[in-house]
Amino acid sequence: MSLEISIAQRAEQDMTQQYRWYLENADLDVAERYLLAVHETIQSIAKQPSLGIRRHFAAPELALIRSIQIRRPFDRHLLFYWDGSTLRIERVMHGARDLPHRLLEEPEV
Repeated sequence: MSLEISIAQRAEQDMTQQYRWYLENADLDVAERYLLAVHETIQSIAKQPSLGIRRHFAAPELALIRSIQIRRPFDRHLLFYWDGSTLRIERVMHGARDLPHRLLEEPEV
């Protein structure tokens, strides 16, 4: 049984921004494969939320958040989420970022 999925506006903005980056710096095929990889990752954790690792950031706003790598070849990107009665996708970003700070910031426009 899969959890109901809720995607935060910030996560939508993150995905849109990355999609546009791939359109400008690669091509449409890569951008579309990125979105497919994100979708497949979300479907996997909706079925099994414990696949991601529990993160331990100091900020109380990030308590109990989990992360999982996006499917290959986009596995340098992380999907951050909370699980419970609903799967809440909070952010999607490159793993080399200053995560404790970037997770709390609004996505770049």
